[in-house]
Amino acid sequence: MIDNFRIRVFRAVAQHLSFTRAAEELLLTQPAVTQQVKLLEEELGVPLFDRGGGRISLTPGGQALLPFAERMRALSDEAIAAVAEAYGQQAGELIIGASQTIGQYLLPRFIAGFTAMNPKVKVCARSGNTDQMLEALLAREIQIALIEGPEQRKDIHIEPFMEDHMVLVVPASHEWADHEISLDDLKGQPLLTREYGSGSRRVIEHAFATAGLKLKDLRISMELDSTEGLLNAVEAGLGVTIVSRWAVRNQLSLGTVKLARIQGVKLSRRFAMAYPAGPEPVGSVGAFRNFLMRQANDIAPRRTKK
Repeated sequence: MIDNFRIRVFRAVAQHLSFTRAAEELLLTQPAVTQQVKLLEEELGVPLFDRGGGRISLTPGGQALLPFAERMRALSDEAIAAVAEAYGQQAGELIIGASQTIGQYLLPRFIAGFTAMNPKVKVCARSGNTDQMLEALLAREIQIALIEGPEQRKDIHIEPFMEDHMVLVVPASHEWADHEISLDDLKGQPLLTREYGSGSRRVIEHAFATAGLKLKDLRISMELDSTEGLLNAVEAGLGVTIVSRWAVRNQLSLGTVKLARIQGVKLSRRFAMAYPAGPEPVGSVGAFRNFLMRQANDIAPRRTKK
C-alpha cells in the first residue's frame, strides 16, 4: 500500500474515535494500533489524541494532521488507479451508499458482478434511508449513492438505472389475498409504512396523491425503519404494507404473505444512482456507473410472479 501505515492507523482512530473499532477495521490487535499511534506521536513530537475522562478526542495536533491524512489517502487511491488504468484496469477503493431496499436485496449482486470484472477494486458499502445516503454523499463519506429516487437537487446529479415495482402485501389468510381492491377499501385497514425520509414512503405518498388520496386519510398504525420490519409485522397480522417487489420474494415463496392489487394506482419507480454535480465520474466510480447502466437489469432477479 502506497499510503503510510501509521497515517492509516491514525486516520482510522480519528474516524471512529475508538482504538477498538480502528483495530477491527484494520484487522489488527488493539495494542498494535496503540503502538502505531504512539510511534507516530513520537515522530511528530506532539500528542494526537486526548485520552482523558474515558473518552478519545483529537488534540489540536491531531486536528491539524487529519486533513493531510485524508489527502494522503486520496492521493494514494489516485496513484493506484492511475497505474491500473495504464493497463486498462480499475483499482483503488469504491465506497457505495445504498438505500435500504437496494442495499439489502440488490447491492450484493451488483457488487459481485462488478468485482468479478474489476477484481482490484476494493468495495465498501453502507446503507440507510434515501435522505441519509444523499447527506453522506454531500459529506464525501461515500462516492456514489444508490437511492429510491428520483430526488431533485441542484448539488447532486440523479441518474435512473433500473425500474422497480411496489406491491401491496397482506397476511396470507387476509381476504384481499390475490384480489383487487379500491382505494376506499384501503382506508379501513391498518397500514404499516416506512419512516419519513424513506424513498419508498415518498413514492407511495405521490402515487396515492395522484389517485386523489392523502396519506393522512389512511389508518397508519405503525412506522418502521426497515422493510424487513414491515414484512415481519404483516406476517404477524398487524396490518398491510407496500414494499418493493424485490423485498418480498422469500416470503411469497414460503407462503407467509400474499399480494393484492390496488385499482387505479400505479406503484412504480426508478432506482437511481446519485453522484456530485459536475463532470461525469471517472475511475472506479465511473466504471461502477457504467456497469450499472449496462447490466443492472440482467443481474437483478426477474420480476416475481404471484
